[in-house]
Amino acid sequence: MTQLQFKDAFWCKEFTLHTGYEALVQRLLDGRKMCKDVEDLLKQRAQAEERYGKELIQIARKAGGQTEINTLKAAFERLKQQIESVGNSHIQLAVMLKDELKGIEEFRERQKEQRKKYESAMERMQKSKLSHYKKTMESKKTYEQKCKEADEAEQSFERTSVSGNQKQTEKSQNKAKQCRDAANEAENVYKQNIEQLDKVRTEWEQEHTKTCQVFQLQECDRITILRNSLWVHCNQLSMQCVKDDELYEEVRLSLENCVVESDIDYFIKTKMTGTQPPDAIGYENYYSKEPNRNNSSPTQSCGMMKRFSGLLHGSSKHNSESATPSAPPLAEKPDGVYASIFENQQARITASQDYRVLYDYTAQNMDELDISEGDIVVVIEENEDGWWTAERNGQRGFVPGSYLEKL
Repeated sequence: MTQLQFKDAFWCKEFTLHTGYEALVQRLLDGRKMCKDVEDLLKQRAQAEERYGKELIQIARKAGGQTEINTLKAAFERLKQQIESVGNSHIQLAVMLKDELKGIEEFRERQKEQRKKYESAMERMQKSKLSHYKKTMESKKTYEQKCKEADEAEQSFERTSVSGNQKQTEKSQNKAKQCRDAANEAENVYKQNIEQLDKVRTEWEQEHTKTCQVFQLQECDRITILRNSLWVHCNQLSMQCVKDDELYEEVRLSLENCVVESDIDYFIKTKMTGTQPPDAIGYENYYSKEPNRNNSSPTQSCGMMKRFSGLLHGSSKHNSESATPSAPPLAEKPDGVYASIFENQQARITASQDYRVLYDYTAQNMDELDISEGDIVVVIEENEDGWWTAERNGQRGFVPGSYLEKL
């Protein structure tokens, strides 16, 4: 049987999230808790050898182990049941039990020190990745703004040239040149940040993979140590009496079914968060997104608005189904993508009216409605965020208000 690997199963597609790594850290913390539970069991069992009877039953019921999973958990639960059945264990076992307890404590502390080193390295890489991501997104925003300013300055220069005022024309020309130079500089900064972010992302991936491998080795060692420790503990008890040995034979049979690979596979299958790392953040040329800015359709501005709104609010694939769609830019707000992002989303209820569809629109979410140019729809509600509730052929959903024309 091919064993599943942590490094292949605990990625997260969202660039700024680390869900997979967090799941692994929690598993190791649960494993540490399990070690303490086993240590408590051995310690209390040693004391019970001196007290006999009822105290053994109480210790078994307090032994814990709820954080463990699958075959090792089953074996541990079986052991507690047998401890309750052993009311006449002997005081000579106390010394041996304490020696075993000391070995588990030392093992747990060694794992703790090793885990801390890799957690510190991962924390530094994650902070670096998030910092570069934030810096890159800010430079992208600056780049787009500078491009807009350069376009406006060049259009102003063209209008001034037609008027024939030479002094004003020279002034507009200088301003247009300055704005274009600023846009070019912002573009270079944006590209450099993209390259640096990709380098940091690669380093983070390598560190994540290495950490996953170390964590899996730790988990394998932990399960093996605990399994063997419980096995030895059972053997020590069974030596005292044939009758006790008959009870602990059942525990050994349960421990024989404790397979490290099985527990690892069970955890991965039930808790896996993803099999692929996040995609690289690619360079987006401002003009490739809007090849004809003067004749761009509402589809382009709507899509850009929704994407940008989602980015600012930190939306992801996990909450996209419940998110309210962002509004497309309205005609009276020339800022386009940056307009109305933080406005209060208030709905305006109107009497049902017929509207003609001006552009095709394909629904991007479950609560949206597909419409085609020339369709006649009934508008039920007009929202100030630009998304209207419309009905067509008995189907109702959100559509961009800028796509409609009142009849």
